[in-house]
Amino acid sequence: MPKIAKIAISLPEEVLVSVEQERRNSGESRSEFFRRAVEALLRRQQEQEMSEQYIRAYQQIPETEEEIEAARHAASNILAKEPWE
Repeated sequence: MPKIAKIAISLPEEVLVSVEQERRNSGESRSEFFRRAVEALLRRQQEQEMSEQYIRAYQQIPETEEEIEAARHAASNILAKEPWE
C-alpha cells in the first residue's frame, strides 16, 4: 500500500459548502473528494503540457508537402471504400 500523508487546507466557507454538497451527492469522503480533484487537476495539467510540447515540436518541424499529399491520398482511399448510401 502506498504511503499516505495527511494534510490540512484552508478554504473559504462558500467553497467548503460546495465541496460538502458535492461529496455528499457522490457518496465520497472528504479525502476521496480532494484526492480525485487533485488527480484530475494534475492529469489535466499533464495533458496540457503534452499538447504544448506537441505544438512546439510541430512548429519546429512541420510536415512536408509530400507528407501532406500522402495523408490526403490515404484519406481518399479510405473514404472511397465506404458505402455512401
